[in-house]
Amino acid sequence: MTPEPADLSVLTSTWPGSSVLAIADETSAIGSTGDLDWVTRIASISKLFTSYACLVALEEGTISLDDPAGPHGSTVRHLMAHASGLGFETDASSTFSPGTRRIYSNVGMEQLAAHLEAAAGMSFTDYLVEAVIEPLGLIGFEASGSPAHGMRASVNHLLVFGRELLRPTLIAPETLAQATSPVFPELRGALPGFGSADPNLWGLGFEIRGNKKPHWTGILHDPTTFGHFGGSGSFLWVDPSRRLIGASVSTEVFGQWAVDGWATVNTVLIERYG
Repeated sequence: MTPEPADLSVLTSTWPGSSVLAIADETSAIGSTGDLDWVTRIASISKLFTSYACLVALEEGTISLDDPAGPHGSTVRHLMAHASGLGFETDASSTFSPGTRRIYSNVGMEQLAAHLEAAAGMSFTDYLVEAVIEPLGLIGFEASGSPAHGMRASVNHLLVFGRELLRPTLIAPETLAQATSPVFPELRGALPGFGSADPNLWGLGFEIRGNKKPHWTGILHDPTTFGHFGGSGSFLWVDPSRRLIGASVSTEVFGQWAVDGWATVNTVLIERYG
């Protein structure tokens, strides 16, 4: 059954735990269920906020995409695009050289934040708060913890950020366009929880849907859709072709329920609102 615009609870009724879900346009939430102000762990969606702070730093000239960072031969560009050769949770390089394989890496994002911290001469958390969180008015957003997976936020925080990703105010539209376009577009790799993808499209911190199958967004999403999901059972997507944002947080950690359920729910959201 397709839900009425104001009530999406039917979509999440089969998910374990409790979830907050919303879809929004450029001005407001147009469908939602749950407490949109509930602050909880967003896990790897943290990477999007870390990446956005780095985009601000790029425009300020604090760092550059060609700065050496990470393992030998790697740059800021490689770290942001998960193409440095670093493993998922280890700072030891994998068997792949930079720029040869898309390897999703928490430690790579942490090294990116450390590089910005050293270049800016201030803690990464302080930089993130001053460059992104405060300008967007994200009161109650918790920016401390790992820049790869440690932040806490509400669905309303994610929707505000999503609107920034539709109509940027903190960086130039050209910078955002570069960040949400494929970087090293030929690289294959694995999308955690969903299997291998060839190519596994990624921008500068933003995962790009492309034609990946299976995928956590819906089958009706435009290939240019970008965003991220988190191990806390959270996701944020932006479909620039439809000017829509989808966001969810959950009490249930990522698992097979999300693999099975997210794509279906996101397809219905596009059917109803897209």
